[in-house]
Amino acid sequence: MIVYKLKIKLLSDTTFGRGDGVAGLVDQEVEHDNYGFPYLRGRTLKGLLSEECDNLIAVLLPDDIRQHWELVASRLFGNPGSTLNTIAQMHVGDACLPEDLRQVVAHQMKRRDNNLNRVDILESLTTMRRQTAIDPKTGTPDKKSLRSSRVILRELEFTAHLSFEVQPDDDALTLLSVGGLALRRVGSGRNRGRGYVQCRLFDTTDTEITGNFLHRFGKK
Repeated sequence: MIVYKLKIKLLSDTTFGRGDGVAGLVDQEVEHDNYGFPYLRGRTLKGLLSEECDNLIAVLLPDDIRQHWELVASRLFGNPGSTLNTIAQMHVGDACLPEDLRQVVAHQMKRRDNNLNRVDILESLTTMRRQTAIDPKTGTPDKKSLRSSRVILRELEFTAHLSFEVQPDDDALTLLSVGGLALRRVGSGRNRGRGYVQCRLFDTTDTEITGNFLHRFGKK
């Protein structure tokens, strides 16, 4: 298995929403594991990357080379209803906080003298944001419109493993690089100022290669 890494740094507070809340506490909870660590599901990240790549190909490339890069995207991300012959070359893992940090905390929580719990970990990495709808006629808050959501604190960095059965070619790495650079917003509320991120691509030796292939995009 050949593994590349996509590192995602949060430049603003972010909500990796899981679609529900906690009654009496928060209307929109973040996705987190059994130890309280937030994470972004690999399936969601793959969809975001695929969408950015599709947009770049459709908007920036002329017709005579667009088909070539559409085929590259199809091989990289797969297609709906893919067969064994057309399945995606790349598997995208969950984007998680550093592995050594999670292992240390997991070890501590298994000790008999442990005084940490899942809520402590979650609250140390997140905070609450509250907002309400405003009546355009009166300029006052609408009744019963107050909503709360948990956000992951900015400056944290998440890493997702991008796994391949065979070495990806330069076209695949080119598309991954430009797609990662184009991905600037993730999570719930990304159209309202949250989820501003910076993505960087690293190779199997943990060397950043984000800028190594950019000059190839748009060429056959």
